[in-house]
Amino acid sequence: MRPVHTVPAAAHPEVARAEAPAAVPTAPPPGEPLPAQEEAAATRPVPSEQAPEAVAAQPGDAEDAEEEGEDGDEDEAGLEEGDEGEAGEAAANPGVPGLLYTADLSDEELTRRWKHEPQSLGSVSVGFVESGRLINGMRFPDGGADWIVVSPEKTYATEETITYVSQVIRAVRAEHPDAPALRVNQISAKEGGYMRPHKSHQSGRDVDLGFYYPTVEPIRARDRENHIHLARNWSLVKALLAHADVQLILVDRRVQKVLYEYALKAGEDKAWLDSLFHAGFQSIIRHARGHRDHFHVRFFSPRAQELGRRLAPLLALQPEQNIAMHRVRSGDTLGAIALRYNSTVNGLRKSNHLRGNLLRIGQVLSVPLRGPCTRCPVPPPVVLPARRLAVAPAQTDTLAAGKPVDAEPPASKPEEPPASEEPKPQSPTVVGTPTS
Repeated sequence: MRPVHTVPAAAHPEVARAEAPAAVPTAPPPGEPLPAQEEAAATRPVPSEQAPEAVAAQPGDAEDAEEEGEDGDEDEAGLEEGDEGEAGEAAANPGVPGLLYTADLSDEELTRRWKHEPQSLGSVSVGFVESGRLINGMRFPDGGADWIVVSPEKTYATEETITYVSQVIRAVRAEHPDAPALRVNQISAKEGGYMRPHKSHQSGRDVDLGFYYPTVEPIRARDRENHIHLARNWSLVKALLAHADVQLILVDRRVQKVLYEYALKAGEDKAWLDSLFHAGFQSIIRHARGHRDHFHVRFFSPRAQELGRRLAPLLALQPEQNIAMHRVRSGDTLGAIALRYNSTVNGLRKSNHLRGNLLRIGQVLSVPLRGPCTRCPVPPPVVLPARRLAVAPAQTDTLAAGKPVDAEPPASKPEEPPASEEPKPQSPTVVGTPTS
C-alpha cells in the first residue's frame, strides 16, 4: 500500500509515473554546480579583519574519519564510495518539466501560503542530500514493539520518508512476527543541513536502519555479516523495494554477499538479483565503507522535493528560511564566503555558532542570505522511477493447445534442516534499530 498524501489523485506519485502534466514550475532550471565544487571567488581579497588568511583543520577531523559504530557512525567523515551524493546523477538525469506531485497548488496559492502559513505546506526537502536542508520536518515517532528510535533529536524527516519507513518495518513484522524491534538511527537534524559526521542526511530523505539480529540486542562484532538474521534482513530489503520509493541502499559489500547468496538459495530470480546488486551505478544496492553494521536507505520524497524546487525562488519571503549551504574548500575564508553569497561575516558566525574565524575543509556552513540566492543548486524535476519489484519464479506451463496437461506431482523431498547461516531467534521480544 502506497503512502497517502493530502492532495488530489492527479498529484499522487502513482499517476506521476504514467504521465507528466504540461504545467511548468516557477523554479529555475538546474542551477550552477554546488558551491563546494565550483571555482569561484573564494580567494577574492577582503578586509583582513573579516577574513582569516587560511583554512585550518580542527583536531577532531582524524577521529571523524575513523568513526564506525552502530549508534553514531556513518559516512566515514564524508561521502563514501558508492555515495557521491545525488547532484552528479541528477545532472545526468534532468527529469521531465512539469508539476507531478504538487499540482493542487497554483503558483499564487503556493506564494500566499509560503508567505503567511508555511506550516500548512507540510514537509519541504530543499536542495540535494549532500547540500540541502529540511523545512517543516517531522520527528520519527516511537514504534513500540516494531522499532526503536535511537537518537530522537537526529531523526527528523519528510512526512513521506516517515510513512515509507513505518510501513516497511510493519510489513517485515507481519512476515516475521517474532522479529525484534528494528533500530531506526539517524536521519536529519530538525532543520536539515550538515549533521556530523555525515555529508548526506541533510534533507530528510536518508535513513540509517540497523540490521535484524537473532535477539533484541545487536551483536557488536566487526563481522556483522556472520551474525545477522538473514531471513529478516532479506525481508527488509524486499519490503523497501515493494512498499517504498527507494533511490538507493548503501551497505558494505560483505553484507551484500551473504544477502545475495541467501536470496539466491531461497529461489529469487538471479537476473533480478543481479539488477539490484551487480549493475554498477544502475544497482539500487551499492557498497559504501563504514556501512557494515547498518543499511543507509535514501528515499524519494516526491511532494517534499517538488515543493523544495518550487519554493527555491520564494525563500527570501521568509528571511529565517532564506539560507544557503556552503561546503568549505581550500582557500575559503568567512569574508570571501560572505561576499560570494551577499551575506555578512557576523551573520555567518551567528548562524553557525562560530567563536572565531577558523574554518575546517569539508565543513558545511549555513549562510544567511539578504536576498534571493543566485548560487544555490536547484535539483532537476523529480520523477519517480518504476519500483524494482521481485520477479515471480517461473512456473511450468501445463496447457497445450488450450487443454490442460496432466502434470506429474513433484517428487517429495525429505525435510532439510534449517541453514546454518540462518540463526534461530531467541527471546522474541523487542529489537533495536540501526544508526547512521
